[in-house]
Amino acid sequence: MTHGGSRVLRVGSLARVEGEGALHLRVDRGRVEETRLQIYEPPRFFEAFLRGRAYTEPPDITARVCGICPVAYQMSACQAIEDACGVGVDQPIRDLRRLLYCGEWIESHALHIYLLHAPDFLGCDSAIELARTERAAVERGLRLKKAGNAILEFLGGRAIHPVNVRLGGFHRTPSHVELRPLAEQLRRAADDAWETVRWVAGFDFPDAAVDADFLALASPQTYAIEHGTPNALRTDGTLAAFPLHAFLDHVREEHVPHSTALYSRLDARRHLTGSLARFAISGRRLSRTALDAARAAGLGAPGEGAVCRNPYRSILVRAVEVVYAIDEALRIIDAYEPPRRPYVEVPPVAGTGHGATEAPRGLLYHRYRLDAEGTLTDVRLVPPTAQNQGAIEDDLARVAQSAISEHDANDEELTHLCERAIRNHDPCISCATHFLDLTVERT
Repeated sequence: MTHGGSRVLRVGSLARVEGEGALHLRVDRGRVEETRLQIYEPPRFFEAFLRGRAYTEPPDITARVCGICPVAYQMSACQAIEDACGVGVDQPIRDLRRLLYCGEWIESHALHIYLLHAPDFLGCDSAIELARTERAAVERGLRLKKAGNAILEFLGGRAIHPVNVRLGGFHRTPSHVELRPLAEQLRRAADDAWETVRWVAGFDFPDAAVDADFLALASPQTYAIEHGTPNALRTDGTLAAFPLHAFLDHVREEHVPHSTALYSRLDARRHLTGSLARFAISGRRLSRTALDAARAAGLGAPGEGAVCRNPYRSILVRAVEVVYAIDEALRIIDAYEPPRRPYVEVPPVAGTGHGATEAPRGLLYHRYRLDAEGTLTDVRLVPPTAQNQGAIEDDLARVAQSAISEHDANDEELTHLCERAIRNHDPCISCATHFLDLTVERT
């Protein structure tokens, strides 16, 4: 440390997030002048090596982008390619896709809430440390994750990178009788989900608000998961929708020197996808049970002026979404009628197709162009964490400036606060590449 000169702090890696990155802060006379979220994980090149491959391959290949949310990539890919080919799937297949996606929401949210995020609120450095003092809670979280994994294993063939998904549907679909044991497990998990809401509602939440537009899918009848129309909620409260085929006209990507992930802006403004955006835009479409959970969590009544912009409280919204995903999964199972066939044929057609779904971390967009033989000629994937980078940087600048202004926080405290602020957004850095080294420069 040198007073009156520069001050540099380096931290090896950020704990409890998926992927690798660094944060660079430049502070000049007590003022945060620059914040850079430096994602240095090597780019994955999925868009490039999909070009020239058969149109049937993206559901299996893109699932490998992420081990935590492979279903999001599979469903977005299927939706986009079927759109290009002008094919619609039967309602029972759509229901099974939604059920599979519910499984991913349950297991991913449970992982984030209990193993990644909750330790921040309870003064623990890891889930292992948390288990020493909150063993029953951690076991509850593992049961919830197991319930979500059970759906993935049953419908997808395995929990990681499911193999039963294909264009037009599934390789195999279950009978109603085969779904009964799954329903029994989910009914037990519903109690754990409600207890999760009560547990996280007791956490102490710092005051904060993200200053960014929200972007999420919306559907007329349901809380959007596996389909919907993009909706933007501006910071002034205005809501605007645009067609999915115009997504890249509104969400513009650009390279920045310090990140292997592309930056995105929504109509030239910072935006945020994910649980806060979904709840603000479509919260009124939650089931009655989930709405009760939202009120119990102190989130208010969606659609009645209740917009949560506090990133620390995103854990509450994820807990409510677990309640909803279990409720929705049980509804689908109870009403399920097996399709006449496990999939519909999807003949290749020269064209462009668009698909978007709500991954646990936010809106995931796919666009595919294919020729008449079904060869992919162009691919665009826009993951949620890449869209959220700019808003996260702004959030980090706010957190750091507040800590410096209020009590001249030292580098160790700044590191802790910034890591916590990043975990609020549950980033999936590996998905985004196309923290944590923390560097603070003080002059």
